[in-house]
Amino acid sequence: MKSYNYSNSCHCEAAGRSNLNRLLRFARNDIARLFIFLTVVCSLCSICYADEAIPSAELINNAKQYDGKAVMYKGEVIGDIMTRKGFVWINVNDGVNAIGLWSKKDLAKDILYTGGYKSRGDIIEIKGIFHRACLEHGGDLDIHIEELSKIDNGMVITEKINFAKRNGAFILLGVLGLALILSNILRASPSTSLGINSASREV
Repeated sequence: MKSYNYSNSCHCEAAGRSNLNRLLRFARNDIARLFIFLTVVCSLCSICYADEAIPSAELINNAKQYDGKAVMYKGEVIGDIMTRKGFVWINVNDGVNAIGLWSKKDLAKDILYTGGYKSRGDIIEIKGIFHRACLEHGGDLDIHIEELSKIDNGMVITEKINFAKRNGAFILLGVLGLALILSNILRASPSTSLGINSASREV
């Protein structure tokens, strides 16, 4: 008859419980690490941009609603780009209003054309933080750019001669010149006739 060793059985059971506790401890640590990881990822992704560019009128009329939030904005670069110690001021017009944008100089390095009388500016799309009254810039409404992409290149505008207007101007100038000549002739006629009359009296 085989004898049963209770001490070995108890030892095995205790070892099993110890291993189980160790596994549970590791599982709890892994869950805690996963939770921390997901929290960090969510915090990094907390800045979410709108899927489409927000019109300037919407931003201006509802500035309080967008204050401090991430926005997308698109338009034509106009005027001069002003450099400020590694940063630049850019004015971008979406066809209705222009909004001032504050950007790192490196982000704006691809901008070649700015809109004016003789050129059409580059079209850009930006993502950044909207400020209703930026304390850093004297309380002005602006957007601090975080991402910038150029959608379309600007170009120099060659002024085309309007031949119809040019010909019309020449015709008008000719009419005015003819009217001036006739006016001088009519002005000189009375004096000439007076000279003839006086000469006939003397005879």
